[in-house]
Amino acid sequence: MSNINQLQDLYKSHVGTQCTHIEELPSSGSNRRYFRLSGPVSLIGVIGNCLEENEAFLYLDEHFSEKGIPVPKVVAVSQDRMAYLQEDLGDTLLFNAIEKGRQTCSFSTQERELLVRTITKLPEIQFMGAIGLNFNKCYPPEQFDVRSIMWDLNYFKYCFLKATGIDFLENKLEDNFQALAEVLMRSKSSTFMYRDFQSRNVMIKDGQPWFIDFQGGRKGPFYYDVASFLWQAKARFPDSLRQELIQEYIKALRKYKPVDESYFHEQLRHFVLFRILQVLGAYGFRGYFEKKPHFLQSVPYAISNLRELLKEPFEEYPYLHSLLQRLTEMKQFSDALQKKALTVRVMSFAYKKGIPNDESGNGGGFVFDCRAVNNPGKYDRYKPFTGLDAPVIKFLEDDGEITVFLKHCTELVDATVKRYIERGFSHLMVCFGCTGGQHRSVYCAQHLAEHLNKEFNVKVELVHREQDIEQNFKAH
Repeated sequence: MSNINQLQDLYKSHVGTQCTHIEELPSSGSNRRYFRLSGPVSLIGVIGNCLEENEAFLYLDEHFSEKGIPVPKVVAVSQDRMAYLQEDLGDTLLFNAIEKGRQTCSFSTQERELLVRTITKLPEIQFMGAIGLNFNKCYPPEQFDVRSIMWDLNYFKYCFLKATGIDFLENKLEDNFQALAEVLMRSKSSTFMYRDFQSRNVMIKDGQPWFIDFQGGRKGPFYYDVASFLWQAKARFPDSLRQELIQEYIKALRKYKPVDESYFHEQLRHFVLFRILQVLGAYGFRGYFEKKPHFLQSVPYAISNLRELLKEPFEEYPYLHSLLQRLTEMKQFSDALQKKALTVRVMSFAYKKGIPNDESGNGGGFVFDCRAVNNPGKYDRYKPFTGLDAPVIKFLEDDGEITVFLKHCTELVDATVKRYIERGFSHLMVCFGCTGGQHRSVYCAQHLAEHLNKEFNVKVELVHREQDIEQNFKAH
């Protein structure tokens, strides 16, 4: 009997009548097959290809249901345990419910609320879910240990790193892998580690999160799931949102244990690094070896997460840090970054000659009018100089008006540059105008350009139009 026939027979046995329609649903990262069986009741049919994995899911599902954790209840299982029926939670994945935010990196209040509801439910799964749980039922290993860590790190090495063609010293890399494993293992705990806790494995039903695909879970540290959720490659959470969600998680975590926030953040970094490497290994295997191109489409997002993470050195494993730095700078990854990198064009100009055009085609940006600031050009002794020269700089800063004015301008521009970077925008224009485009506007444009390049590490094109001066600041 085919597995599909098994699902149909299970449906008839459970509901009392034949299903009227059966539809195969899109597959996920695993080789499991999912079907929607329609009729008087809509149910989801699952066909697994590994008995042990099926048994792990069936056991965990029953256990979590008894604990009141929102998971789809299994209602019927085939005799050979290779097929089963479960509740139909609908079609809304959290991943799709936050699609607008993922595309724009600007998450609405509703999207943020869904994320908060999800992350604050996680400690319940980890702690309450572990009570009375027989971890011997987990598959494939029962717990997160050094052996499973090395499996994942070698998965990354052989399925992704070697496939990129980058040169590396395997003995030094293995030494650093061992060091990373030691750091991760200092976070041993008896909690349930979901392992693949990410927005594709969360369904939204009646505005609340329900949890699926936890069959790979095991005993392990709670940090792993936080890293898995918040650094999911295509989730594209801005750092500000990540920090907000971490705080919400910590608040929920405190119901179960005291939390040293400083240690929590430090240890989380190492799990983020490990999770990114594990994910790149999976993408490499599915993409390079199984020839599934949609997995390779996620690689640039994971590399982007890795690039941001490496801005703070991992002193515990210097060779690994150096190697990963080289990886993120490889042409196939850096080209995509350069296309998305933000360039800020800062200009000074004279109003009597008109406001500058925006050559990027984005229609302009900020235009700040400096003419209300005390003008050194009124005095003959400053007429030979510009806002780049010491006498004019001293006059403006001693007077003080320019300092207050530029402070307000900088706050506005900083906020916008930060959001442009988070949302992947490529161009921003900022112009300062004064009467002659010589003193006040030049001073402001120069100072803002230097500030933006230093503060945000973005490329800045500086143009003092009336002085015929151009200067480029490269991102470091």
